[in-house]
Amino acid sequence: MRNTGEGNMQGLMDSGRETSEFTELQQRLVFLKVGVMLLMGVLVLRLWQLQILDGAYYRDLAQDNRTRSVVLQPARGLIFDRHGVLLANNVPSFNLYVDLKDVPDRAELVRELGTLLKVDPKTLATKLQPRGVLTRVKVKSGLTLREAALIESHRLSLPGVVIQAEYQRNYPVGAYAGHVLGYVGEISEDQLRQKEYEGLIRGSIVGQYGIERTYDRILRGRAGRKLIEVDALGHEKRTLSVEKPRAGDDIYLTIDFRLQKLAEDLLGEEAGAIVALDPTNGEVLALASRPSFDPNQLSRGLSPRQWQAILNDPRYPLTNRAIQGLYPPGSTFKIIMAVAALATDTVEGSDSLQCLGRYRFGRRIYRDWKPGGHGLVNLHQALVQSCDVYFYKVGHRMGINTIATYAKRFGLGQKTGIDLPGERAGIVPSPEWKQQTRGEPWYPGETISVSIGQGYVTVTPIQMAAVVAAVANGGLAAPPRLLLAVRPRETERLVPAHSVSAKPVIQQADWLPQVQAALASVVTNGTGKRAYSAVVPIAGKTGTAQVVALRKREYEGEVPKVLRDHAWFVAYAPTDHPRIALAVLVEHMGHGGSAAAPLAKQLIEAYFQQNKEAVSATP
Repeated sequence: MRNTGEGNMQGLMDSGRETSEFTELQQRLVFLKVGVMLLMGVLVLRLWQLQILDGAYYRDLAQDNRTRSVVLQPARGLIFDRHGVLLANNVPSFNLYVDLKDVPDRAELVRELGTLLKVDPKTLATKLQPRGVLTRVKVKSGLTLREAALIESHRLSLPGVVIQAEYQRNYPVGAYAGHVLGYVGEISEDQLRQKEYEGLIRGSIVGQYGIERTYDRILRGRAGRKLIEVDALGHEKRTLSVEKPRAGDDIYLTIDFRLQKLAEDLLGEEAGAIVALDPTNGEVLALASRPSFDPNQLSRGLSPRQWQAILNDPRYPLTNRAIQGLYPPGSTFKIIMAVAALATDTVEGSDSLQCLGRYRFGRRIYRDWKPGGHGLVNLHQALVQSCDVYFYKVGHRMGINTIATYAKRFGLGQKTGIDLPGERAGIVPSPEWKQQTRGEPWYPGETISVSIGQGYVTVTPIQMAAVVAAVANGGLAAPPRLLLAVRPRETERLVPAHSVSAKPVIQQADWLPQVQAALASVVTNGTGKRAYSAVVPIAGKTGTAQVVALRKREYEGEVPKVLRDHAWFVAYAPTDHPRIALAVLVEHMGHGGSAAAPLAKQLIEAYFQQNKEAVSATP
């Protein structure tokens, strides 16, 4: 009996424990259900927020991560000479871009690219800095095939790196006409802020010098766009849409490349310039400047070290001496002096003045280039023999103000307006000019120096070409210009460029033929005999521009080249109804008659041999 009672008690206790455990389990299940319901509620709320409240934002973000809008650079317009010789075109090129959105570690990418391309890491890091809304940046232009292959073989470790096929500017004629054509390059930060470049983005290619810069808006074209789908590394998977770029319009220059090449070859390694114009309309037939540069090298990008080497070159290859070089005109200035003397009745053509080889003015003696003098000479003889003393006396009679007035009428002291950037104006001195620039009065002896193209007066070769062209054209001057025609892409029809009519520099007068006759005699029996041609009659004027004043004993020894005079020769041909006018300037080569005149002769003869219709059309 006792054992049975104990067993019942034990059973009741076990039953109570089971009931308690079951109750606890039910409570846990309730808590679990509540927890699951709360979690589901939170998830539902989050899904509602993501899909409904912020759905539009995340859809745009997802789309942005999946697609890219890529700018397609246009091909620049072609450049031809007047006869259709191709001077500038475009060739295929591989350019390297980086999409910064897809670059998780910029420092690592800089290290990788620097190693593969052997590029300075600091330069790379600067290029990879985000600027505004632009996220795709150009890292390098003109990749070699080896560099492109290296990049492609490391695609997986180069997120955001893209190789894009584009056009690169190319100049088939090399360094010839380099100063005329100029070069292109990536748009600068300063240019981006200018109105004329409105709408362009960083990395755009624009003209930086020469014709490329002057007519950049015509040549540049219009960029297109491509919408692409990319993978997780930013690499293109497929194209979604394309807006094709519009290539730039083509332009034709007035340059005759045959003459241009010959002019540069004639200068050779000597520094100087040759400018040839059509005197009837101002068209530039040749505009040569030496030393020159290869626009291909500058257009494809230089390292900072290479660029500094060009800038620091003592021969200044980037200077277009034809429009930027400032030189004393020397005896070529006597053309203006002769015109002014006759126009103001300072002398008559038949008046003779004595030249004994020197001219005393005040306490100073001004010497003639011919020590023994030229004797009694009139205006014609003074121009033919380039008599300094004659023009000393004429200049003293006229005075500096009259000289300055006629020099300015011929366009000196001001830009010709040629369609190239960077032209310089030169100096036509006067009492007002000296007071304003130097704060000093004008001294009468300074007029004597100006009378033979020395002293403060400076000119550019293109100005002197324009001077002799005006004399050749009966006193009418047409502004020099390089643009002949434009060929728009839409029509492919040549549209002639607007030309400015020739305007009178001086009124046609009976005495102008006297000056023209004297210039013809300069070549036949004067200081310019080495320009005489059996092919075509040439008129011209020699000039020797003093660089520094040398004492007599210094002339007796060997003068360093850098101290030697500059050689000038200005000319036109034929003497009757001229078709070409030119100026030749060779630095530190001494007398114009011996150094510059032969170059003018060769260029003029080549022009008429190549253009026989110009001779046959001459009345």
